[in-house]
Amino acid sequence: MTTYSPAEAARLSGFSIDTLRYYEREGILSPVARTVGGRRRYSEDDLGRLSFLRCLRDTGMPIAQLRRYGELSLDESTLSERVALLEEHEVAVRAAIDELRGQQARLREKLEWYRGEMARRSALVARVAPE
Repeated sequence: MTTYSPAEAARLSGFSIDTLRYYEREGILSPVARTVGGRRRYSEDDLGRLSFLRCLRDTGMPIAQLRRYGELSLDESTLSERVALLEEHEVAVRAAIDELRGQQARLREKLEWYRGEMARRSALVARVAPE
């Protein structure tokens, strides 16, 4: 079985070592196996969970919801609750995307205005420039 040191897990997951420890301490990540000497050793399963947590975090899921997801994932009988949590977050992500699209449309309108204004001014300067 392949295992990874905290530094390797941090590199592969994109989380810092401090974040890995925090996630474990807060119950976001299940307790990580340790060597006889007490050092953390991350498994492929741990890295898979970290990959999914990275996805959730990158979509803006708040720590409180990550913590709840971590708690729920410890109990196999909570599948429907996990689905509900993910559906709730999906609604929030969709709303954020809609908001960003609205902001993007406003930016495009402003860019169109500025480009038109620049073209108008260039044409005006060209008309009044001496030959």
